[in-house]
Amino acid sequence: MFVTPIVFFLLGISFGSFMNVLIDRLPRGQTIWGRSHCDHCNKKLRWFELVPIISYIGQFGRCRRCHKRLSLQYPLIELTTGFGFLLLYPQYAFMIIFCALLVIFVADLKYQIIPDSMILVGILGALLSKPYFIPGIGAALFFLLLWIITKGRGMGLGDVKLGFLLGLFLGFPRIAFALYVAFLTGAIVGVILILRKRAGLKSKIAFGPFLILGALISILYETTIRTWFYSP
Repeated sequence: MFVTPIVFFLLGISFGSFMNVLIDRLPRGQTIWGRSHCDHCNKKLRWFELVPIISYIGQFGRCRRCHKRLSLQYPLIELTTGFGFLLLYPQYAFMIIFCALLVIFVADLKYQIIPDSMILVGILGALLSKPYFIPGIGAALFFLLLWIITKGRGMGLGDVKLGFLLGLFLGFPRIAFALYVAFLTGAIVGVILILRKRAGLKSKIAFGPFLILGALISILYETTIRTWFYSP
């Protein structure tokens, strides 16, 4: 029925509003249950200022009190979650993984922190679908080895946990291709940042978003990847 996709899209943008709360509060150790407030003046938002997407448009992207511009992150995450739910229903386990990875992607990009709670949520989603334990353990050991070799400067323990989650969810050979894409795109972006003098050789760059990007590409091109890996 046509009504079902609409319901899941609306459910998705509602979840997206909560994803924004998780993105900005979990890395800073704040409670996720308090009332939402303006990032600039800290005034608590009223109920009609919490309506996903519509409130942002109705306020012209600005706080009603201090009139400072609100982050475009809010409607973008809400729309992303809405379309994500629309594409993934009725695969509820994948919806759980999608939400966890979305929070991890943006939180790591903004704060260079991968929340442990979102790793656990993602693992729950993977266990509810079709978990691949050996690829998960293999990916975690690979990143743990890198963490030991670089003494924590090249990789963080958050990447070790994320590697386990992605390996558990993707299986082989998708996890191998995801790692290849992650390291390739990470290296390219790193070189660009250095050339533009936005980063140095010792600067830390969040690697979680590259891993998640690699995972997405490995899912989209699964047939090609399997042909590539298993062709004689």
